[in-house]
Amino acid sequence: MIEIDLDVILAMRKMTSLELSEKIGITQANLSILKTGKAKAIRFSTLDAICKVLDCQPGDIIKYNDKE
Repeated sequence: MIEIDLDVILAMRKMTSLELSEKIGITQANLSILKTGKAKAIRFSTLDAICKVLDCQPGDIIKYNDKE
């Protein structure tokens, strides 16, 4: 199972979900879907924007967990 771990990076950067959504150009609702792991896919352009804004690598926010 793929897990999205945005909350930790957001806390480390002292940034809110609203700030991130505004900076990357997606709705807060879509960011919430991504954060809760309910998203079926993520665009590379969105992932690129998140990594640029949060100054992180994709592996910092996307994890694979083989325990379901």
